[in-house]
Amino acid sequence: MNVPERIAKLRSLMEEKGIDIYVVPTADFHQSEYVGEHFKARKFITGFSGSAGTAVITKTGAYLWTDGRYFIQAAKQLEGSTVELMKMGEPGVPTIHEFLVDTLPENGVLGFDGRVVSMGEGQDYASIAAQKNGKVIYEYDLIDQIWEDRPVLSEEPVFALNLKYTGETVASKLSRIREEMKKAGATAHVLTTLDDICWTLNIRGNDIEFFPLVLSYAVITMDKVDLYINEAKLNSEIKADLEKDGVVLHPYNDIYEDIKKTASDEVLLIDPARLNYALYNNIPEGVAKVEERNPEILFKAIKNEVEIENIRKAQIKDSVAHVKFMKWLKENVGKMTITEISASDKLDEFRAEQCNFIRPSFEPISSYGEHGAIVHYTSTPETDVELKEGGLFLTDTGAGFYEGSTDVTRTYALGEVPQIMKDHFTLVAISNLSLANARFLKGCTGMTLDLLARKPFWDRNLNFNHGTGHGVGYLLNIHEGPAGFRWQFRAGEIQPFEKGMIITDEPGIYIEGSHGIRLENELLTCEGEKNEYGQFMYFEPITFIPMDLDAINPDMMTAEEKKMLNDYHKDVYEKVSPYLDTEEKEWLKTYTREI
Repeated sequence: MNVPERIAKLRSLMEEKGIDIYVVPTADFHQSEYVGEHFKARKFITGFSGSAGTAVITKTGAYLWTDGRYFIQAAKQLEGSTVELMKMGEPGVPTIHEFLVDTLPENGVLGFDGRVVSMGEGQDYASIAAQKNGKVIYEYDLIDQIWEDRPVLSEEPVFALNLKYTGETVASKLSRIREEMKKAGATAHVLTTLDDICWTLNIRGNDIEFFPLVLSYAVITMDKVDLYINEAKLNSEIKADLEKDGVVLHPYNDIYEDIKKTASDEVLLIDPARLNYALYNNIPEGVAKVEERNPEILFKAIKNEVEIENIRKAQIKDSVAHVKFMKWLKENVGKMTITEISASDKLDEFRAEQCNFIRPSFEPISSYGEHGAIVHYTSTPETDVELKEGGLFLTDTGAGFYEGSTDVTRTYALGEVPQIMKDHFTLVAISNLSLANARFLKGCTGMTLDLLARKPFWDRNLNFNHGTGHGVGYLLNIHEGPAGFRWQFRAGEIQPFEKGMIITDEPGIYIEGSHGIRLENELLTCEGEKNEYGQFMYFEPITFIPMDLDAINPDMMTAEEKKMLNDYHKDVYEKVSPYLDTEEKEWLKTYTREI
């Protein structure tokens, strides 16, 4: 059954249920950014496989909204699907809200599965329907009714994360959460976000490919935690440890009925952006609610000393693997057949040589030549191409070690490349280094500092169509709020940087049909001098991999920019060389030489 046939079947069900417009987001029941195979309904109905996007199906049209990371990929994947691409943020392209306001007929019905739509989005949809004297229907998962071979929910086992990795006990975390609940005047805290639950209970799993998360819900009260989970995933030792911390187990889906029994004198702390609409609507009408950001979000973003020490170790391991890979790539391209997929596999082989490697931390982006211009490209057997001299190879990948997760991007020149590619590479390197060397007062946000990365581009009337950086979870989500670098406003990311936050620094440039370049390091947020002007802050790079000098044009760089690159490369050699053999050390010395 192809995409047009699927859409036709969906429209038939919409007609049967009296639904005029049906919305299919990219989400599971927990508002996760990346979802398990069972939840890839938007991919099923449109054919677009990117990690972000929302499909809207009307009686006569089908539309997909996605952001700038995926414009090229989406355009290709939607060919022949009858689905129209709506490029978010582009001139003349309406938002989903604007489109629904214009398109929903008077007395119309707007449909969606309320479990995969956030409370805030669901309320917005209900408001749009009310404006048209219509209504929303959120009880039906229509995709499920036409997806005949839909994958089942994951049944992968849970594993516990030892205190030597977490640096804080479950009891301590619950105590801090309960203090925030008291401040908010709440008696119970409803949690549906998987990373918040896993962080709180020091557990991890394998329910979403690449992300060690566990499908679950939790309700935290002052004396216990009700955990909704498939109990078969838990071994006896984990059950016993959870019981000691006052955790009571319930079947995964029981929360929808249990929440209906909430006593009228309870006050629930809920996060509108992270609670699904169906669960929210099951809360009895008389129960008081405090709508605030989940306190776990900031707690887990600020890493403790044990986590930071572990993350440093993970970064060294990944840097060693990357240096070995870079050497192998430079020495073998053109002499043996290397493809996007085999290159990615080779990098993971080098990672696996490091102890405590679990698996990649996200789906690898391994792109050669024009594929590099597709920001979130995924190589498949159908698209896999050979790496050849004369082009650029971009690798954006990550590793999950017990010591933490990594997210690293490098772009390599294979042989001699055209001057324009060197100029673009140098521009990206200048941008990366300019942001990494920021000194700023405490209270600054990513919107304040993003100009440091954008200025080299904007000075040349250029830009890149994605955020400059994001927080990184500790064996959790690789994209972790609430802090990040971007020049445009995004709700939930106006968060001042705090000591202990890990943030990526990843500018890029993308020339459709030719090449793409991105350079990404992780930065540790640190406190500097405190004086009469306030508390100064700075970033410490914790990723140590050469920026390919074969692609650098020194003539484009100021003396200050050259010094920043030379200083960084000095650190790369000092940090990584102790883990290399004599031949590898000599090779690294060449690729970290001063310019």
